[in-house]
Amino acid sequence: MSRIKYYYDPETCKYERYVRSKWDITLNALGFLSLSSMLAIVFILVFHAYFDNPKELLLQKENRELKIYYEFLQQEVGKMNQMLADLQQRDDNLYRIIFESEPIAPEIRQAGIGGTDRYRDIREKGLNQEKMIIDLHGKIDALKRQLYVQSISYDEITEMALKKEEYWASIPAIQPILNEKLNLLASGFGMRVHPILKVRKMHTGVDFTAPKGTPIYATGDGVVIDVKTVFGGYGKYVEIDHGFGFVTRYAHMNDFKVKKGQKVKRGDQIGTVGNTGSSTAPHIHYEVMKDGKYVNPVNYFFKDLTPEEYDLILELASKENQSLS
Repeated sequence: MSRIKYYYDPETCKYERYVRSKWDITLNALGFLSLSSMLAIVFILVFHAYFDNPKELLLQKENRELKIYYEFLQQEVGKMNQMLADLQQRDDNLYRIIFESEPIAPEIRQAGIGGTDRYRDIREKGLNQEKMIIDLHGKIDALKRQLYVQSISYDEITEMALKKEEYWASIPAIQPILNEKLNLLASGFGMRVHPILKVRKMHTGVDFTAPKGTPIYATGDGVVIDVKTVFGGYGKYVEIDHGFGFVTRYAHMNDFKVKKGQKVKRGDQIGTVGNTGSSTAPHIHYEVMKDGKYVNPVNYFFKDLTPEEYDLILELASKENQSLS
């Protein structure tokens, strides 16, 4: 029950009953509505500050999923880059060495593109994850360009291979003795301690230790140009001219299985391991000359080795130790 209000009227000297006008009712109603609206707005703001609505929760879930997919794509791009790097390394350090071709310059492999903003369309969309999307696009585009350069390189190598069947057969591409366990390479190419003089000297080949009488094989097709026996130095040795500037020498042999002028194929036995000349133990000293200059024979051991085995041979050959002759 509402309270009845009175007011004192000085003209009549009486207390008169107070009657609200329509204007007062209207002002009170407006005041109540304004206060209610303000409280409602404050409530909504507080609610949104501490609680997410269903639409925001859905967007947050989508963002989390997008980030998971983005990280997955980043990992996949990383794996593809690693695979491409392996292909590029094999291209430069094996195939192009075989064909005496210069490695592809790094700036060409990177295949950079200048000019206008390639991702302007993405920037103009005003995406929330613009930086993340552009970064991934950039990596994928760079990968595409490098793959294109690599495909062109393989096309060149294929063309060289088709023209050089004879060249392939002539390259000294295998080890001169059977070395299935990869444990017979005793000394590599480069500066090594001489076993007799005990000083560091240039070792112009590689030494494979093996029992006396172990078969020695021609490492490529060619013609025997020398079968000699000297006291000291190389002892009993054979030289083969493979053409294309390649000559191989097999030293400290025990006996010969070929004659001067004889044609040989890769894998033909040419003699056996011995301990002749300036040798400290049964082994074969194997040399490769290209255009009259000594080169590292290990660079050509690609025919009978897997990539992992080739890496192991490289590691063994790089150790600076004492040679056997």
